[in-house]
Amino acid sequence: MKEVFAPLQRLLGRDGVAALVTVVGAKGSTPRDAGARMVVSVDGTISGTIGGGRLELDAMEHAIAALHQGRDGSERLDLALGPSIGQCCGGAVSVMVETFTAARLEAVAKLAEAEAKGPFQTTAIDAGTAPIDRRIIGAEQLAPSATVDIDGRLGESFGEPLRTLLLFGAGHVGRAVVLALAPLPFHIRWIDGRRGAFPELPLSRLEQVVTGAPAAELKAAPSDAFVLIMTHDHGLDLDILHAALSEDRFPYVGLIGSRTKRARFEHRLAELGHAETHIRAFTCPIGVPGITSKEPAHIAVSVAAELLIVDEKLRRTPGEEPAVGRSTGSSENGQIAHLFGHSG
Repeated sequence: MKEVFAPLQRLLGRDGVAALVTVVGAKGSTPRDAGARMVVSVDGTISGTIGGGRLELDAMEHAIAALHQGRDGSERLDLALGPSIGQCCGGAVSVMVETFTAARLEAVAKLAEAEAKGPFQTTAIDAGTAPIDRRIIGAEQLAPSATVDIDGRLGESFGEPLRTLLLFGAGHVGRAVVLALAPLPFHIRWIDGRRGAFPELPLSRLEQVVTGAPAAELKAAPSDAFVLIMTHDHGLDLDILHAALSEDRFPYVGLIGSRTKRARFEHRLAELGHAETHIRAFTCPIGVPGITSKEPAHIAVSVAAELLIVDEKLRRTPGEEPAVGRSTGSSENGQIAHLFGHSG
């Protein structure tokens, strides 16, 4: 969930009670990983998901029943998905069901305030059925998670770490890419020299930058930013690509265009003095293999998928395998090679 405590705060203000369901442990094949959450209202409305199916339905019904007791508390449910609820994933999950009353509104409001400022971590003690009293301990976060150690200490991280994307070009494809990425974990810095090119898009993770020197925007970009180039002018595309590769620090640099465009740009980059490793370090054509439509919305979906694949790969700790249920093996390796420009 992008927000946890803000919806809890709203429900407490409206109904006086609300529940939070969190996956605090996951082994084997499970619908969601530890850290998946959903907020449940007393009338059964939910925000977020712990994976759907019987697991989510049973957890929601358990939360609603607890809410009708009208007290603050918590309960941990340990479930083997097959034997316990007939869900064929085959794994096991631990689910924490917490109930909140208006008596805890101030504490929830403080956590909602912290959440609005960005990712943060908390610690607490899982003390049976007692309410969980979270203490904020920092802002470092690799991925949303929730774990309970052998001493009953609950460590959690909240908020969504965002990857900065410098998107050059506010044409039809650029607009479609912005819309496709809107619900995804990216902060977009959208750059174009044409003042009237940007549409009205009231998105919180979007900055629109009008500048006559777009390549200069790269200097201030964080080193883990992605760069995506799709302006209205091939000469401008080359200038930005040249500047991005000269920085030699961005993990993804993508250029819209065909293999013919790539070949021409490779030749020009060589003339500009780039080494072969630099010339091969950008992605063109962009997008995942298999989607060949030239419709802006189709291109945008393909590009969004590519950016997610690269982002997830970069976020994994060394030796960590992709989550169960996602692409593994040769198909993923082929996609990753394509993403970094090694497919020609």
